[in-house]
Amino acid sequence: MAAGGAGRGGGAGAATGRWRSSPGKAPRAPRGGLPGRGRPSSPEPPRSLRLAMAPAGRATPRPRPPGLSGTERSSGRGGERRPGRGGPGAPAPGVGRPPAGRVDLPSSSAGWTSPPPRPGGPRLLLGRVDLPSSSAGCSRNRNYRAEFASCRLEAVPLDLGDYHPLKPITVTESKTKKVSRKGSTSSTSSSSSSSVVDPLSSVLDGTDPLSMFAATADPVALAAATDSSRKKRDKDDNAVGSDFEPWANKRGEILARYTTTEKLSINLFMGSEKGKAGTAVSAMSEKVRTRLEELDDFEEGSQKELLNLTQQDYVNRIEELSQSLKDAWASDQKVKALKIVIQCSKLLSDTSVIQFYPSKFVLITDILDTFGKLVYERIFSMCVDGRSVLPDHFSPENVSDTAKETCLNWFFKIASIRELIPRFYVEASILKCNKFLSKTGISECLPRLTCMIRGIGDPLVSVYARAYLCRVGMEVAPHLKESLNRNFFDFLLTFKQIHSDTVQNQLVVQGVELPSYLPLYSPAMDWIFQCISYRAPEALLTEMMERCKKLGNNALLLNSVMSAFRAEFIATRAMDFIRMVKECEESGFPKHLLFRSLGLNLALADPPENDRLQILNEAWKVITKLKNPQDYINCAEVWVEYTCKHFTKREVNTVLADVIKHMTPDRAFEDSYPQLQSIIKKVIAHFHDFSVLFSVEKFLPFLDMFQKESVRVEVCKSIMEAFIKHHQEPTKDPVILNALLHICKTMHDSVNALTLEDEKRMLAHLINGFIKMVSFGRDFEQQLSFYVESRAMFCNLEPVLVQLIHSVNRLAMETRKVMKGNHSRKTAAFVRACVAYCFITIPSLAGIFTRLNLYLHSGQVALANQCLSQADAFFKAAISLVPEVPKTINIDGKMRPSESFLLEFLCNFLSTLLIVPDHPEHGVLFLVRELLNVIQDYTWEDNSDDKIRIYTCVLHLLSAMSQETYLYHIDRVDSNDSLYGGDSKFLTENNKLCETVMAQILEHLKTLAKDEALQRQSSLGLSFFNSILAHGDLRNNKLNQLSVNLWHLAQRHGCADIRTMVKTLDYIKKRSKQPDMSHLTELALRLPLQTRT
Repeated sequence: MAAGGAGRGGGAGAATGRWRSSPGKAPRAPRGGLPGRGRPSSPEPPRSLRLAMAPAGRATPRPRPPGLSGTERSSGRGGERRPGRGGPGAPAPGVGRPPAGRVDLPSSSAGWTSPPPRPGGPRLLLGRVDLPSSSAGCSRNRNYRAEFASCRLEAVPLDLGDYHPLKPITVTESKTKKVSRKGSTSSTSSSSSSSVVDPLSSVLDGTDPLSMFAATADPVALAAATDSSRKKRDKDDNAVGSDFEPWANKRGEILARYTTTEKLSINLFMGSEKGKAGTAVSAMSEKVRTRLEELDDFEEGSQKELLNLTQQDYVNRIEELSQSLKDAWASDQKVKALKIVIQCSKLLSDTSVIQFYPSKFVLITDILDTFGKLVYERIFSMCVDGRSVLPDHFSPENVSDTAKETCLNWFFKIASIRELIPRFYVEASILKCNKFLSKTGISECLPRLTCMIRGIGDPLVSVYARAYLCRVGMEVAPHLKESLNRNFFDFLLTFKQIHSDTVQNQLVVQGVELPSYLPLYSPAMDWIFQCISYRAPEALLTEMMERCKKLGNNALLLNSVMSAFRAEFIATRAMDFIRMVKECEESGFPKHLLFRSLGLNLALADPPENDRLQILNEAWKVITKLKNPQDYINCAEVWVEYTCKHFTKREVNTVLADVIKHMTPDRAFEDSYPQLQSIIKKVIAHFHDFSVLFSVEKFLPFLDMFQKESVRVEVCKSIMEAFIKHHQEPTKDPVILNALLHICKTMHDSVNALTLEDEKRMLAHLINGFIKMVSFGRDFEQQLSFYVESRAMFCNLEPVLVQLIHSVNRLAMETRKVMKGNHSRKTAAFVRACVAYCFITIPSLAGIFTRLNLYLHSGQVALANQCLSQADAFFKAAISLVPEVPKTINIDGKMRPSESFLLEFLCNFLSTLLIVPDHPEHGVLFLVRELLNVIQDYTWEDNSDDKIRIYTCVLHLLSAMSQETYLYHIDRVDSNDSLYGGDSKFLTENNKLCETVMAQILEHLKTLAKDEALQRQSSLGLSFFNSILAHGDLRNNKLNQLSVNLWHLAQRHGCADIRTMVKTLDYIKKRSKQPDMSHLTELALRLPLQTRT
């Protein structure tokens, strides 16, 4: 067949194998293009771009598109195929050869076979049904443009004046309580000019119903609620805000940092049962005496000491005590609960394992907090006394006498505790209960408790006691700053005790060095300093710093100041702090911790610009001299952020090189992966320009230190997340591409059989984000080369392959857009190469519906680019894949039936087949016939009607194919309406298929005559009726009679939806009034409505 053949061979009959043009139509030019229009044919791609189309290793062979195989004829098929113009020897449309191996597919002249109907046509419950003959025509002619115009809504001018549905209507409160339910026409809208009345406002006479109910409520309760809300609005401005870091944030860090491997001991309460609250005592004096004896009994030895406990055993025992406290309280054994709290408080005086003391303090104070909360809630619940509940900000006058007596009783019990430390801690835990006794109770107790701490001799125990008092004070009375300040200055007075002989001897006994002992003070001191400095004036902070300067060996104080004070305060005095750090003794608090604390502040606040470089130099001189890799990396991790924030890639490269130098010997980096990860995250957080980042010489060598695969993958994920987030423009920078390809390859190679699906999805999402950001502009060949390389690198992640297929399809469409649909020899070869890429990649995917949809999508792209042979190959592959669809598929870990997904795909596929031109060698509608054979052979569920729904969609397709002009087209691709031009032989073949499909539908309807399937029969019958109504030519008597029978079938046995039937009948009557639709009037008269009875 010549590429430039001249038109359709008019005048030839069926015997010559050519379709005759319809009368009055001009001869059509071949697909190669009209002479003088400049539509060149698509040549065969050069040998360098030919790709093998048959994937290896597939059990089911895939079709080979005839444009890319080595045996294809030299003229190619990219745009010059036309039925009826094959020249001498070309097969006639009516004698196409069926596929090999099929025995049930007839020749195109005979139509797609099905079980033959009985003589006289099938009988369908209501009378005899004769299917329309193929020569009579089943489909009605459609004028799509006129139908579309008739369906448009009529534009009606609308004048609403000032009214607009989104205009707010302000409802004012009504003075009267009377509610008018009837005859109320007044509106309380603030817009008096509005003619639209708010229905809610008119019914309620402008009064909000909730406000009305509140107005009729108890006036006492209303007054209390009003007073409560007023006091909440007038809340003290000095209350702790969200900018104050709570103790809960520090708790986890302390428990993780202060651990021990030494053996611990604990005293467990083995108390007698006489402490139960249920003991009956007649006189009050006897009751008091009994409880005091119980406390004495607890303190005098009713306890058992457990020795040689590991740290985890110790923690478990503490948790048991906490649970025992809750159980005792729940069973109304209040004295036993108090004993447990006293016992736990005593543990805070034990410093036998001094490294564990901060963690012990956290565990014990958790129990104290629980106890304080239980006591407060019990007394609060007693304040009701038959009245309403106390507001949040109550006064002692609102408290009942019973609650006050109970509160005093608790304080008297605690006051009888003999030892100082448990008495202090237990009383501090219920400090909030002073609110029930007097307004000044808390302000009076805080100074007294502060003075009590002066009696604690051990400086470590006393500083933690002060920390607990400050914590409780900030919770219950944050405005009482004086007691907080007093704690700080008392601590300064006793600071020298830390270096006393008593402490030194204790450290010698326990074998603890001073540099390890002093950091034990940090959590308590940091908390005290944080409480004091919170919203403190600049003058107070300056005074505190000056007081700390005057003390010798003040490194510990200096660290707490830098940890607790505002970052802005520290940053503006950064050089002063560096000088103070230099003056500290080497034997005391470790200097690297001081520089770390300073670096944390400088990361949050900027120092003076003139001092920035000097600060970095002074700090790094000390940091780089650290011999211990852990001490070094802990400091370097903090100062990397300061360097990235204020300096260029040159300084960052120097810092990274120094880190590599210190961490490489003896593979020290293996013990510091968290800190190294933190460094990477800080670097990529400040370098959003990845061309600059990857030009940092030591960045990629730094990544090589992550030898552990799981850590390396996490680092790669962090880099890719930052790239996707911050890199907005597409890139073709070779430095970025090579680096990120290496990083993505690292992530991909970590996937194995044990990798979770969520992890695979995350990795694929990151790699896909990178692929989407790569663009070589108009260099499409380079872009395709990148996709080919990516396919080889990321073959184990199916979502990445799917993204690559979509990207290549988009590349082909961009080529079409650039060429405006008129491909040159070079671009035609290129788009065929893109199509070949997709064809050989799709079979490697595992998801059956993923493959089906990609075959369809890629076929559409090939069709749009005039690659007709390749499009046929995609559609044939999709059809051959349908039998492999399983009955169930896995969706999000659950097995779901697949038929609904198959139905959706086939509907989309049939929509595409409308514009696919027939192959000159395969006969009329060869793809439709192949698809129908597959649908017929597919094993459908027994109770499923999806097969019939698909047949109905096929009828819609065949109806659209019988039109003189199709509903939609692809530019520069001649569909069958152009190829056949309404030829009667084509329409006859189309009608034969319609007749066969309709016979299949009717056969299925007859099988649904059982009682359990009557509802399905009615629904399908009505659906088939609607299809005939929409697409069929009801002037055909047989088709008209079939529609009447279907209408009766739908109503048989009372299974029809009457409302739907009524609406359908109204629609038919309305359509009968349109031009050329008068025959529907007679049809409507033959469609009676039956009631369910």
